[in-house]
Amino acid sequence: MRRALVTTALLALLAPALPAGTATAVNASGHDLRTVPAERAVPDLAVSTRVAGLNHPWDVKELPSGSLLITERDPARLTLSTRGGTKRTIRFPSARIWTSGETGLMGLAVDPGFAKNRRFYTCSGWEKHGPGHDVRVNAWTLDRGERRATLRRALLTGLPTTSGRHGGCRVLVAQDGSLVVGTGDAAVGSNPRDLGSLGGKTLRLNRFSGKPWPSNPFVRSPNRNKRYLLTFGHRNVQGLAQRANGSLWSVEHGSFRDDEVNLLVPGGDYGWHPVPGYNEQVPMTDQGLPGQQVAARWRSGNPTVATSGASFVYGEQWGDLDGALFAATLAGERLLAMKFGSKGFLRGVTTPAALAGTQGRLRTVTQLRNGDVLICTDADGGQGRVLLVRPR
Repeated sequence: MRRALVTTALLALLAPALPAGTATAVNASGHDLRTVPAERAVPDLAVSTRVAGLNHPWDVKELPSGSLLITERDPARLTLSTRGGTKRTIRFPSARIWTSGETGLMGLAVDPGFAKNRRFYTCSGWEKHGPGHDVRVNAWTLDRGERRATLRRALLTGLPTTSGRHGGCRVLVAQDGSLVVGTGDAAVGSNPRDLGSLGGKTLRLNRFSGKPWPSNPFVRSPNRNKRYLLTFGHRNVQGLAQRANGSLWSVEHGSFRDDEVNLLVPGGDYGWHPVPGYNEQVPMTDQGLPGQQVAARWRSGNPTVATSGASFVYGEQWGDLDGALFAATLAGERLLAMKFGSKGFLRGVTTPAALAGTQGRLRTVTQLRNGDVLICTDADGGQGRVLLVRPR
């Protein structure tokens, strides 16, 4: 069974949808060009609850056993749901994780060699050291009974934080084996363009040693932090994804406008510079800054829909959405499926009707080995869920 998609106009995502069976064509800057007939339909989507009773679930990954590993931001809980549906809390030193505002236990990545090395990676707030807390990337191992996680080492420390605002931290193991990290600016206006700060950046490192990745653009810098930089000038990176062609992408919260999806160019400046103070009236990508700024490949316009975690989704069962970037939205409470051409320019954005304001705040998207998709919904009081989404 197939049915039409509800398609949103790119610069007015919260406005009434276009007629069924249409798609919006846009250019790289996010401006509408024309409306054209949709080339193909996609399957009707079945949405069910895979895991319930969660508090602010931030990320979810599938283990080789078929179990799901889930991070809950606050109360900094690591939860496992078995293939049979049994849910349990993983024992680990959660008291060492600092939770405040938007910061807690956040990004999660499972090592490609997990079946042998049992390693996974998190990004979280961390206990107070010296004058304050930090956000850091840690490496862990999970025992074979899937009941206890052991801290192996801190891979990267010193990601800035203040009140916990803009502490977003996503991690991704890339195809080349590097660990990519997206960070928030900690609501400090100078951080995004300060190449000595790890805030408002995408970073890249060796997932075993914690050393900067050898092909990073500033790897020979005498400044320790600068050696980790892949890109800079970001506000609050909430999502990281890698396309099948190897390109890396970030998904970013805007201020009151212009959430962004960015194609990452090593050494690129993405143009967020809210100074003096923390002036959020400035453009998300300010082309008036010195040097050259990289334009977003998609932007929300006004108002923000608070884009969050995302994944490129593949499989013939997804019809016209095969190869699309599925991006969750918090304020928008909908899934955005973005199609990009071979050179990375936006072709259109659609929202499946089954995920158009019906499931609450959507935090992140993960594709399973069988091609189905998991989506975390953001809620407290045990109302957070992991949804299972599959074509009918």
